[in-house]
Amino acid sequence: MNGKKDTDSDITRRRALALSGVAAGAAVGFGVTSCSSDDDTDTQAAASGAASAAASGSASAGASSDLCVLNGSVTEGPYYLDGALFRKNITDGKEGVPLTVKLTVLDQTDGCTPVKDAAVEIWHCDAWGYYSGYTTANPGGSAPAESEDTSGADDKTYLRGYQTTDGKGVVTFTTIFPGWYTPRATHIHVKVHTGGKKADDTYEGGKVNWTGQLFFDDKYGTEVYKTEPYSRHTGTVTKLDDDMVYAGGGAKDGLMTLTGSVDKGFTGTLTVGIDPDKENTGAGSGDGGSPPPGGDGSAPPEPPSGQPSASAS
Repeated sequence: MNGKKDTDSDITRRRALALSGVAAGAAVGFGVTSCSSDDDTDTQAAASGAASAAASGSASAGASSDLCVLNGSVTEGPYYLDGALFRKNITDGKEGVPLTVKLTVLDQTDGCTPVKDAAVEIWHCDAWGYYSGYTTANPGGSAPAESEDTSGADDKTYLRGYQTTDGKGVVTFTTIFPGWYTPRATHIHVKVHTGGKKADDTYEGGKVNWTGQLFFDDKYGTEVYKTEPYSRHTGTVTKLDDDMVYAGGGAKDGLMTLTGSVDKGFTGTLTVGIDPDKENTGAGSGDGGSPPPGGDGSAPPEPPSGQPSASAS
């Protein structure tokens, strides 16, 4: 009789943990600024005005900074790999519903002005829930083995990549809508780097200013996962309200605005802010639960040497 109350209490506790992690991040000055929202008209309107004013150079520091909400970085998860390639199209032949990811990076310490030449790095799982480099990790439910994928994708590089921001702070990636895996809601990982340089088709030096995750309203996954090749992965998809990383704050916690359709593909946008003088890898920030088990029921492979381990995937 108390099952629903117990479930609601568990979700509330997880949300409180996530929010406390965000507050702690903000207290030490590590943050993300977001000025747009998928479900908040006032916030979205403010974001549009701030971004336009910043891009034109006409916004005053005091006025535009009031529109920026400082938020904490979150965990990078256990599936990060060094050496992602500089490229716009990161699919490596992976099949799925087309997705364009368009991010705008702003300086939250300087009136939300655009950050030029920041290196934005993203990575996410494929349509069946597998990450490149970690293809033995079981995504949960019932999914084809990664070896059955005949797309020809490189199993070390697919769905990973860098792009650098232009003069308006904008970066664009061509990818596919991510699949799902237990126990996480659909998401994309992202890091913003500054101070380094492109070397041998990847990024070296500098520092990580923000580590975040991009999320999707549940309604999009509901439609996408009915189509091939996603439909070959069956099971229970984790909803946003049950996710241990997404803190429920809309765009300020990474919820992207999406336009488009399953048939034609989607474009996801988000505006994020960084402090170019701060460094935060995100390791240890936020509570993401246990990562999915390996294909043999064991823990997933350890991250490559030198990479931090984290509790959320």
